[in-house]
Amino acid sequence: MFVFANFLVAVAKVLDVVLTISYWLIIVRALISWVNPDPFNPIVQFLYRATEPMLHPIRRLLPLSFGIDISPIIAVLLIIFLKSFLVNSLIGLAVRIR
Repeated sequence: MFVFANFLVAVAKVLDVVLTISYWLIIVRALISWVNPDPFNPIVQFLYRATEPMLHPIRRLLPLSFGIDISPIIAVLLIIFLKSFLVNSLIGLAVRIR
């Protein structure tokens, strides 16, 4: 069973890294949106392509209120929740299996 426990720890760590990268990409995208970036800049295009799959479903569910896009805030809160709940639950499960 220790192999499965090590597998769960590895999955939890990879998930933690992916969620952290997603967190920072969303933060950078939100900050860049304040300065009206060049849409043809490759960095801006990468940020939009990397974060749009996370933000689009949230935008569909939330009404646009007062012209302010709050989808990055919701996405960041969801990422924080997933890091706190899912990653810690996987590590706790792995510890119990050992």
